[in-house]
Amino acid sequence: MEIKKIALAGTLESSDVQVTVEPFDKGVKLSLESSVMNQYGQQIKETVLETLDRLEVKNIKISLVDKGALDCTIKARIECAVLRACETSDKNIAWGGMIK
Repeated sequence: MEIKKIALAGTLESSDVQVTVEPFDKGVKLSLESSVMNQYGQQIKETVLETLDRLEVKNIKISLVDKGALDCTIKARIECAVLRACETSDKNIAWGGMIK
């Protein structure tokens, strides 16, 4: 998938994550800010990279502000932000079917 514009998904509420994606032409640039960085930072990074791989995103700048979100929430927010940034038509989106 090709990122065409800046897009956002999620909130800064407790147990959520705010994901911002934007076009980038040199691979994946990941920025992570988390209230649970010491405990789960590596797991969150792995989840982000795995989700981007499943969505077939090769070039992206992605920033996450995590407030203790579960992996399923992180995946859903990334999927939403990426699909918004790719300007995918609502009619062609298989929500929840693209990633496991």
